[in-house]
Amino acid sequence: MNDIGHYLDKGRKFHGEVCAGIVIGTRIALAGMRELGMDPDEENRDLIVYVEIDRCMADAIQAITGVTIGHRTLKYRDYGKFAATFLDLSTKKAVRISTVEPKKLPQSEVKGDDSKFNMKDMVDELTLAPEDELLKIEQVEVDIGEKDIPGFPKFKTYCEECGDRILDRREVLVNGQTLCKACAEGPYYQKIG
Repeated sequence: MNDIGHYLDKGRKFHGEVCAGIVIGTRIALAGMRELGMDPDEENRDLIVYVEIDRCMADAIQAITGVTIGHRTLKYRDYGKFAATFLDLSTKKAVRISTVEPKKLPQSEVKGDDSKFNMKDMVDELTLAPEDELLKIEQVEVDIGEKDIPGFPKFKTYCEECGDRILDRREVLVNGQTLCKACAEGPYYQKIG
């Protein structure tokens, strides 16, 4: 295994602390990159990562791999799972890494008694756990379409309801009308005034 302390420190600097999610994300990132033959200490321009949860794990993966939403190399799928898929665009090889249900709860995670919760013990246990007891590694295929490839937007249109520009084929057709998802499905925000 790589010097995990170095990578945990990268996660800590990015996230603000080392918690269980940072350890899991670091372990997932290192395993995914290893499986693709990529070095986490080098820029990997062909790496795309799909994270399946919006928690600490995602920050660790971003810190270790260097992928970002802005570069379109970090993709988010709201599955609520401690899992990520690593795709090498140059070879199309992909691997999905997920956590497995532990055979035993870490000693620091005792149900019903928060006073016994000790993050340092949990971090230590997750850091030292054998990989096969913590992670499941699966070879997968990812069909990444042209609309999701990094680089300049190839497609743009405008919402016929609000007039906003829509990039990368994210528009929705409703009764023959081109709409943004906010107009078609309802926005997550409410306009004031």
